[in-house]
Parts: sequence; C-alpha cells; structure tokens
Amino acid sequence: MESKGLLNWLQKRAAPTVRTLADAASLAQKSLWKLGRLNHVAIAVPNLEKATSLYRDVLGAQVSKMVPLPEHGVYTVFVDLGNTKLELLHPLGENSPIAGFLKKNKEGGMHHICIEVNSITDAIAELKEKKIRVLSEEPRIGAHGKLVVFLHPKDCNGVLVELEEA
Repeated sequence: MESKGLLNWLQKRAAPTVRTLADAASLAQKSLWKLGRLNHVAIAVPNLEKATSLYRDVLGAQVSKMVPLPEHGVYTVFVDLGNTKLELLHPLGENSPIAGFLKKNKEGGMHHICIEVNSITDAIAELKEKKIRVLSEEPRIGAHGKLVVFLHPKDCNGVLVELEEA
C-alpha cells in the first residue's frame, strides 16, 4: 500500500508539470502572424494577349486590364475566379524574372502561388528564424498595391511562394 500511495503522490505531482511543459510547447508554436486565403496562382505566359483571350473569350472569366509593373519586370493581367484569381505574367524587359522562366519553359506554366498573411513583417522575421530563405531583404509593393515578399522554392517543396499582406 505504501508504494501505491507514493505512486499516486508522484502522479499527482507529475501531471501539472506535464501540462505546464505542453502549454509551454503550445505557446512556443504560436505565431504573431497567420496565413490567410490563397490570393492567386501566377502563370507565366509567352503570349499575354492569347492567354487573356483564352480566359476571357473562351472560358468566360472576368479579366483585368494589362498592368505594367516595371519594378518587378512584368506585365500582369488578373483573371477573377470568384474565390481566388489567376495572375497572368509576361516579361517586361530583358532582365525580367519571367523572361528567364520562359526560356526554360517555352510554353509557360505555373510560376508561383500567393498566400495572404496578416503581418508580413512578423511573417518574415519568424520564417527567417526557421531558416526559410526570403528572396529580398525587405518587402516590396506588389501588383495589388500591398506589401509582398517571395520565399525560396527550395525551402517550400519546390514552389515559389509569395506572401502578401492582407
């Protein structure tokens, strides 16, 4: 009986410690930022007019006007799908990252996904701590006029991920 009493006493004493450690682990995993919805999937296209026509005229989607973004080296057209968008990307200038992508992928293809975050600065800080490479030192203004940053595809299962502050 005496050993049973000691065992009960140890279990009662150990349980709060385990809960405290679990709580500490849970708190350590909480972030100052969180992922939001999928904003868009970006597709690099060799012919922007042809791609725009496909989505607008053949598939019946609403499409935006073409917008040049010289600071990013791209022309963009957004295709509204209701619950998200497609971003059609075409090179603007020889140093465009899309020009390089299209040299490797002549027919075009998926370039990146964009996910909204509630705090891009907190996201960048935490992701850097977790050894996820960010492709620019500071966020830049993206196609929607909001701060964006790209994460290295080698750190994101081969996918170029854009984070956009919502």
